[in-house]
Amino acid sequence: MQLPCQYGVYTCLPVLEIARCDIAPPGQVSIFRRDREENVVPALKELLGGYHRFRGDTWRDERDRYVGLGEGQDPDIMVIACADSRVDPATIFDTVPGQMFVVRNVANLVPPYQIGTGLYGVSAALEYAVTVLKVRYVVVMGHGGCGGIRASIASARGDDVGEFVGPWVSIAAETRDRVLAQHPGLSDDELVALLEREMIATSLDNLMTFPFVRDAVAAGQLRLEAGWFAIGSGELHWRDPETGEFDRVAPYPA
Repeated sequence: MQLPCQYGVYTCLPVLEIARCDIAPPGQVSIFRRDREENVVPALKELLGGYHRFRGDTWRDERDRYVGLGEGQDPDIMVIACADSRVDPATIFDTVPGQMFVVRNVANLVPPYQIGTGLYGVSAALEYAVTVLKVRYVVVMGHGGCGGIRASIASARGDDVGEFVGPWVSIAAETRDRVLAQHPGLSDDELVALLEREMIATSLDNLMTFPFVRDAVAAGQLRLEAGWFAIGSGELHWRDPETGEFDRVAPYPA
C-alpha cells in the first residue's frame, strides 16, 4: 500500500511493520534509510507494531466502543498535563478512550485569561471542554523531574532555554521569582520539586481568570482539582483544595 508523503510516497511494509519514504529530496537521504536507519527504523517499527497490536486486540475486542466514539465524545473530565513522555494521563489513571479530554503542554501550565492576536491552544481547549463538552472536572496534573519547570528556573538566571520554551515558561515567572526569593538556600533539585507544586496552584488560580470557568464553578457545574505524579515510585499525590497540601493516594492492596 502506498500513501503520499512530502517527497514522494510512503510504501507500507506489513511484514517488517515499518514505513519508508521511497523518494528523498535532491541531495538528501530519506530519514528512514542508510545512515539514520539504525536509529530511526526500530522506533518506527515499534510504533507501527503497536498499531498492529491495537487493531488485532484492543480495537477488535472493543469495536462497539469505537463505533460509538466515532459519533462523538462526552467526557466528564478534562486533564491538563505535561507533554513529558513519562507521564501519560491515560496510563496513570488507567482510562479508556472517551473518558478524559486531555491537553498536554510543557510543564502543564495554564496561562491566565487574555484576548488578543495570540494563538491560545490551552485556552481554546479549555473553552471547548467547559462550554461545549460540559466537563464536570478540570484536573491540573503535574509531575516530578519536570524539564519545563527546570527551564523556568534556568531562565531566571539568564540561561537561553529556547526560542519558544522561554516565552512559554514565562507563565511561571511570577511564582518562580517568589519561590526563589523565599528559598535562597535550596538546591536546584529542591527548587524544581517545590516549584512543580507551586505552579500547579498558580495554574488553578489562572483557570479561575476565565469567565466561563468562574461561572461554571459558581453554578456548581465544575470543580477544579490537581495532582502530582512521582515517576520513579509510580505514586500519585492529590491536592487538598482546602490546605493546598499534596497527599499520597493510597494504592489498592495488591
